[in-house]
Amino acid sequence: MAHHGEGGALGKTGFAWAIFEWARNPYYILIVIYIFAPYFARDIVGADILASGELAGMDAETAQQTANARGQAAIASVTKWAGLIAALTAPFLGAALDRGGRRKPILAVMLGTIALMSWLLWYAIPGEEGLPTGVVMAILVVAYVSYTYSEVTHNSMLPAAGRPEALPMISGLGLGLGNLAATLMFIALVGLFALPGSIGWPFAEPQFGFDLARYEHMRIAGPLCGVWLALFAIPFFLYAKDPGRPGASWTMATIDGAKSVVRTVREAAQYAQLMKFLIARMFYADAMAALLALGAVYVSLFLGWGFLEMTGYAIFASAWAFLGGLVGGWLDNRVGVKMALILEILGMVAVLALQLSVTNETLFFGLVDNYQVWEGLVFQDLSDLVYLGLAAVLAVTATASISSSRTMLVTLAPPGRAGEFFGLYAIAGTVTVWLGPLLVQVFTTAFNSQRIGMASIAILFAIGLAFLAFVKVEAAHRA
Repeated sequence: MAHHGEGGALGKTGFAWAIFEWARNPYYILIVIYIFAPYFARDIVGADILASGELAGMDAETAQQTANARGQAAIASVTKWAGLIAALTAPFLGAALDRGGRRKPILAVMLGTIALMSWLLWYAIPGEEGLPTGVVMAILVVAYVSYTYSEVTHNSMLPAAGRPEALPMISGLGLGLGNLAATLMFIALVGLFALPGSIGWPFAEPQFGFDLARYEHMRIAGPLCGVWLALFAIPFFLYAKDPGRPGASWTMATIDGAKSVVRTVREAAQYAQLMKFLIARMFYADAMAALLALGAVYVSLFLGWGFLEMTGYAIFASAWAFLGGLVGGWLDNRVGVKMALILEILGMVAVLALQLSVTNETLFFGLVDNYQVWEGLVFQDLSDLVYLGLAAVLAVTATASISSSRTMLVTLAPPGRAGEFFGLYAIAGTVTVWLGPLLVQVFTTAFNSQRIGMASIAILFAIGLAFLAFVKVEAAHRA
């Protein structure tokens, strides 16, 4: 069986592979990053703790900080358990995929689970009216693990999506479409609910009778992602090329796949270049995740951005991330996938340094004074606008690095074993997910400076770049 497909990014199979991320990726962007996770941490976990009277002996500011910390810990617990489950099982799933039957039915189960869990998030309401906190956390864990499994399965189908030289653009197009879909959803949520509820524009009041006091404009993100996923996954199932073998036994595939994973780990020396890349990704991907997650906390603290600013920030970043997916594919073809990754990581390091230079008083570590640029609704100061511009660069470089990383994996993996190595690829993205936040915590405490704490993320970028520098793509091809 051929291990590659035909056609380019706009061919029937290539575009069908990419449209999958238009359908699925908004779940991660809206639920995991920008809307539901902060709502759950602040307005459910934190609010419930405050309402319980448990913190009654504290002053108001300390109590609020404690409640916020508990909320963040709850989200961290969800990520920890989901990451642990995925890390221990994803490589075996990937290896089974390389030997099993059709992959589309497996994906249908995974996507159906994500859609159902997304719908249930509508019932995550503060107080006794909603689902218990533990149940909501379980829902998020199940959805997160299903999302990771779907990512491994979908990625393993990339080699069959088009001709080899077109795979970088197909991969980049998928990421771009995913971010474009999320951008459209953000615009709809702001235009239909948030702006009418705050300034009475473009409608006099929130549409569909939504009650912002009951957080319906945030809770609707779950059902919206579920319906969107079910609807727009249809073209993928109709037109994407399934490289699985009809009639193959999944039982035998699972057993043989598990043996192969063990053998692959034992024989890692035979894939030295790929293993060096996976180690590099383990560090630079963790740094990128910490920068994206904690960067929102940093801007909220230092610049005082509220709901509208943060939503506008999400829309702006997601729109630029669409371009980032395309840039990743273009850069891979232009300078080679390894150099593309190096440039993208260096771009994120530069953004980190410049972001840390921005405060409400000055920019670029005191070289430029901050001042009000205009009297609009949001982003009034020079600091706001500069940080927003840096968010655009970060969105492009981070998304491009994800696209280039997938292309690097396909380039280095042995023919016919992409699924197995995408399982190891998933481990490389989850096994040290705790390291970035730990570094930030240690450095912030030791130096009593949030800037120095955030700056410690650069250590992980540096380690990742060091390992990446020793990856020899040509040697992997010869092997």
